[in-house]
Formats: sequence, structure tokens, C-alpha cells
Amino acid sequence: MASGIQIRQMTKRFGDLVAVNAVDLDIDDGEVLCLLGPSGCGKTTTLRMVAGLEDVSEGEICIDGNRVNDISTPERNVAMAFQFYALYPSITVAENLSYPLHAEQISRAEIKARIASVADKLDLTEVLNRYPSQLAEGEKQRVAVGRAIIRKPSCFLFDEPLSRLDIELRQQMRTKVKEVLAGLSKPTVIVTHDQIEALTMADRIAVMRDGKIEQVATPHDIFAAPSNTFVAGFIGTPGMNLIPSVIEGVSERGELKLNIDGQHVVVDVNAGAMNLPVGAKVTLGVRPRFFETVAESSETTLSGKVDIIEPMGAETLFHVLDGTRELRVVMDRTVRFKEGETIHLEFQPKLTHVFDAQGSLVQ
Repeated sequence: MASGIQIRQMTKRFGDLVAVNAVDLDIDDGEVLCLLGPSGCGKTTTLRMVAGLEDVSEGEICIDGNRVNDISTPERNVAMAFQFYALYPSITVAENLSYPLHAEQISRAEIKARIASVADKLDLTEVLNRYPSQLAEGEKQRVAVGRAIIRKPSCFLFDEPLSRLDIELRQQMRTKVKEVLAGLSKPTVIVTHDQIEALTMADRIAVMRDGKIEQVATPHDIFAAPSNTFVAGFIGTPGMNLIPSVIEGVSERGELKLNIDGQHVVVDVNAGAMNLPVGAKVTLGVRPRFFETVAESSETTLSGKVDIIEPMGAETLFHVLDGTRELRVVMDRTVRFKEGETIHLEFQPKLTHVFDAQGSLVQ
């Protein structure tokens, strides 16, 4: 019997609106998959269909090898945690944690043991006798997570679990939740719009746009080899530079010759791009940290004027104008340029992506 979660051609319509469009996903036991995308892309609706909180218009959902389309939420045996903690204010942390266990007909000793185990994992032992009003925000979130994992469900579903926390607490909770999830053997789906959250917590990331899955891959592959210009621009802080270009040929050294807004540049890219015809319109994708600055212009450099300088502590973000287009360039804080100064940027070998006219990565 298949384990984990299998989703096949899952679609959700609200009248004429297709909120989720023919989604296919597999989440294995012990795997954490993050659904990542902008607001309104369909990620929460996808999660709610898995949970049984929304009906499926078309397609199929299987959990632990069982088709669950027509099974109610309680019968699916899923555990959920939401961005709103929804703790019961009139009972203690221990009672909040144990609340989902009351319907399972287990002994008091087992309930007490599970409370102690979850409290230990989430650093809640010292606050078990407190009420929610006496807790800090991070503690409330840990209680909400604990209430989900205290059961032994078929899968864990988290909807923006850290979105209400401030930056420092969010960083702490990312580490804590990742540590806890690593010890569970069930499939976990986390919905988030925060790419840092997805990159740090997920085993794989599914990037969504307009109800469709754009790419499913490991955090490394999503960052290093985005499948199209949407994923390339969405992942990364600052986002990838997407530079419209026209192919002029291949150099004697086997590098791609390009016309970038009137500048003729030679770039060392992957071999697949060499098969594109002269005159083809493409988009170059280069991460802000994958430029190098050189003293003089040459056939391998792209020149521009520094427009805005943003210190970021250990690094500095330079906004560089190449004609009417703005490039984002991140350098070590020791690199010094002045606003209005012309600088020459060289593309690091094999770290520049080429996307075709349809926006797909050229392999």
C-alpha cells in the first residue's frame, strides 16, 4: 500500500474562477514540502482540499494509499496548525495540548506522557500550567504546533504557521519547527509566502502561480536551476536580474555572443543555449551576487552607472542603470563605488541562466 500523500490532477473551481488547476504532487513519509507562492496563487486552497475543508472539483487525493475525496476531515486523520493560534483561553497550556487526544480514547498515563514529550521538544515544560494570556507570542505558536504534533495523524498540514511572528521569533521558530519535524515520520505540507521560510524548512518546494505548479524541486535546485523566469524572479533576495537580450552568435571560445540593450557582450553559459539561432530573443538570468566588477570594459563586461547604494551590513546592494534598465548587484561591504560612477560587470562563468522567448530555462 502506498504511503504519504498523492495528489493527481486536483482542481478547484469557484464558479468560473479556477483557483487550483490540475495539480500533481507526491509527498513522502518524513518529507516536508512547502507550497510557496504569492498571495492568491492557490496554495492555501490546495492545503484545504487535502485537509477536507474544501471539496475537490476534479482529480484525486490519496493519503496512506486511501482515496479521501469523499471522506470528512475528522476521518482523514490530519493534523493542522494555522497562522491564527486559536488556543482555548480558559484552559492551561497542558490542557490545550491534550485537547485533540480526548476523542482517541487513550489512557490518562499516555496523555500525560505525550504532553511531557511534546513540551520537551518545543521548550514548553516550564509553561504547562500557564494560560494562553500569560504566554509570549512565540510560546503561543509553539503550543499551536504542539497541539498538531501531539496526535499520531496520517499527515501534518501547516498554513502560514509563522506569519504572525516578528523577524527574530520567526528565525527561532523556523529552527525549532524544523528540528521537531525531522523527528516525525509523516508527510508534512507547509503553506508559506515567505521564501526564506521555504528554503530553510523544506525538503522540497512547490512554487505556485495562478493555481498551477511552476516547479517542484529541492531548495538548492529551485535556487540554482529555476525552471522559468517566474521562479527565477520569485526566489532569492534580492531577486534574480532578468535581462532581455538578443543572440548574435557563438564566440571562438564557445561562449554566447549577445546584444544587451546595444551593448555587445560575450557570456559563458551552459551548452544548450549555443543551439539557439542568431536573432533569437532570450532573457539572461543572473543572481545579484554572481557579478564581478573589473577595472575596464571589454567584450565580456556589461557597463552601467550606479544609481542607488543600499548598505546591508556585511554586503552592499548597488542599483546599476544599464540604459533604462536597472540591475541589482550585491558586493562585499569593502567594495566602494559612488552614485553616478560607471562600473563594469562581468558574468561569472556557468552561473548565468538563459531563458527562451516563452520564459522557460534552456537546458
